Amino acid sequence: MHPVKPALIVICGPTATGKSGLAIALAKHLQTAILGADSRQIYREFDIGTAKPSPDELGQVPHYLINICNPQDLFTVAEYQEQAQSLIDRFQNQGKIPLLVGGTGLYIRSIIAGMKIPRVAPQPKLRSQLQALSQPQCYAMLQQVDPQATTKIHPNDRVRTLRALEVYYVTGIPISEQQGENPPSYPIWQIGLDCFQPEHLQARIAQRTTKMIQDGLVEEVEILCEKYGANLPLLDTLGYREIKQYLAGEIDLATAEELTILHTRQFAKRQRTWFGANEQIQWFDSEDPELVEKAIEWIDTALCTVIR
Repeated sequence: MHPVKPALIVICGPTATGKSGLAIALAKHLQTAILGADSRQIYREFDIGTAKPSPDELGQVPHYLINICNPQDLFTVAEYQEQAQSLIDRFQNQGKIPLLVGGTGLYIRSIIAGMKIPRVAPQPKLRSQLQALSQPQCYAMLQQVDPQATTKIHPNDRVRTLRALEVYYVTGIPISEQQGENPPSYPIWQIGLDCFQPEHLQARIAQRTTKMIQDGLVEEVEILCEKYGANLPLLDTLGYREIKQYLAGEIDLATAEELTILHTRQFAKRQRTWFGANEQIQWFDSEDPELVEKAIEWIDTALCTVIR
């Protein structure tokens, strides 16, 4: 590889479309590293249910931002952005183009749009005091301290109202003055993976769910429940919630599998909507037998524009 100017490659798209496999192939071709962009794969011990790359895959090329948090820890988008951007800067300074890979749209947007995110950690005591008030009361308070924010926050949006008040009372600065975007100046090439025939993605989701159960998802959930308690928030996420219902005797395993498939399909639809709004993404068919070759050719062509 010739030295290149700073740049970034993104691989995104709905779940179960093969992002990890393509990323490994591209990382080998470019002799670079993969930075995870998955809000659950950052947590240790949550492996099977998050479709985390296998130990063998993790060993093929350097991976970062995977297995960096304990399950009971809170990891904010602001923290993700800070760590991801630091790694991007490091690899770019080494003359490499890192790959940002995953399906968490907000993580990816925080980097490619340069989102300005208030560095205010959740404040349980303050939040508790605010939650004791009604939504109309909280919204009226927000109108007083940050009227600009209320032009973008619906009067019934309690979550964003409380967050805006929290930021203001901690920093003394309206959240509307702390938000915005400052996109990176370097080029960003975005590859989107999807099944151009929707029924193919449905089949991939069903096959992957069955394999997760065969690979020990039930045992993984049992261990996590015993170690951290069934009320751990991560255990109420996709795949883990349904198996936890099975372990509690609320449903049988077949139903848990069916529900996981259904909920994963619904999640993939939401991801498709999110990424579909980004006109900068170059889409590739996950089912294309020449996927890797076509993606490498597209990237190599783009690279010609930044080689010194």
